[in-house]
Amino acid sequence: MGRTRKQRRQAHGSAWRWEQTDCWYYTLPGTKKRVALFDEDGQRIRGPENKEAADMALARIKLAGDSESAGGASREPWVVARVCSEYIQYCERGVANGTVSKGHRDNTVSFLNDLCQYCGALPVAELKKGHIKTWMESHASWRSSATHRSVVAIVLAAFNQAEEMYDVANPLKGLKKPPSKPRLHSFSPEEETELYGATEQCFHDFLFAAVHTGLRPFCELARMTADDVEEGPRGMMWRVYSTKTKKTRKIPVRLEVAELTRRLMKTAPRGAGLPLFRNTKGKPWKRMTGVVRFLTLKKKLGWDTDPVKSKYSCYTCRHTFAHRMLSGYWTGGVGCSIETLAELIGDTPKVAFDHYGKEWGQHYQDPLWAAIGCKPQQRTEPADREATSPAQEKSRTSGKSKQKAAGGGAAAKRRQTTSRR
Repeated sequence: MGRTRKQRRQAHGSAWRWEQTDCWYYTLPGTKKRVALFDEDGQRIRGPENKEAADMALARIKLAGDSESAGGASREPWVVARVCSEYIQYCERGVANGTVSKGHRDNTVSFLNDLCQYCGALPVAELKKGHIKTWMESHASWRSSATHRSVVAIVLAAFNQAEEMYDVANPLKGLKKPPSKPRLHSFSPEEETELYGATEQCFHDFLFAAVHTGLRPFCELARMTADDVEEGPRGMMWRVYSTKTKKTRKIPVRLEVAELTRRLMKTAPRGAGLPLFRNTKGKPWKRMTGVVRFLTLKKKLGWDTDPVKSKYSCYTCRHTFAHRMLSGYWTGGVGCSIETLAELIGDTPKVAFDHYGKEWGQHYQDPLWAAIGCKPQQRTEPADREATSPAQEKSRTSGKSKQKAAGGGAAAKRRQTTSRR
């Protein structure tokens, strides 16, 4: 007696749901490859109640030309311009939904439109990695490896999205992005003091808070309001939301930053919805205005002609904080661990280690010295002292002079007593 054949749950070529991910898929004809189904907003279709939406998504894919038409003739092949157009529309929908940043959308539009001018009419099947390399090299202004890395990432994202949603074979698989280079520029105390003295109070407060908290200048620090501030028995904490990582973290802040925050909260109280750090016109700091202001400062200080200082930016404040935390600038020379730094600045331990740990991390370098038989470095007060205001320096100097005067008076009394004896 033959084995009873199991009845198929659904017809070939229809949408099906995988319980493990709770997402809807379809299987490519003649293969076992599953492809996820997305709605019109670019979101995965989930849940057993969305079978009709999954069928509609599959119908859109078939109408897009990925299968043969009713008459049996194939539609026109995909060209590079179509892949770029689909990804730009995806980014536009993502900006409207809040899942894609405006910066990424703007870079995508700029780079992919430029690529379309170079080889937009070329069929995707004929596109080679050499085309992308030649296209990038034709731009003399794209000299930085970071720019090349961003361009390659966006181009790969466009073709990966076309492969995932429309089953268009990606001809750029294996295209390597240039390696990322650690950003290791940081301000010295003297440079920090110069910077504060060359700008007005609003930008001074913004840079001071960035140096002493390590927050990303424009997607985190510029968005801070009084509602994000919490006072506790041990001090002040900030609740920081990052539009880059889409995550919220709570960090403690130093006493001088807490004092600055309380002063700014008088002009931007709780419930007002105003950011704590605003420009001279009372508006939030934007990336463009902050960059222009910092470029003006560099030119004013003569840093624009220096090979190192010309590379400084508002983001250097974040690197300065990381450098000082790992070198023990505020803790008597005892640096923090990479894990602690990663929690404070909102990075993963791997990213924090790759950017800062190998160069500045004592907890990484000390075991290497110990392994070759060298004694651990003696932790003393750091040579670099925190930049202080003229009033604080005057107070410190007057305190030392008073101690010296008191010590001199005591010594004179001792000499008088000895002479009498």
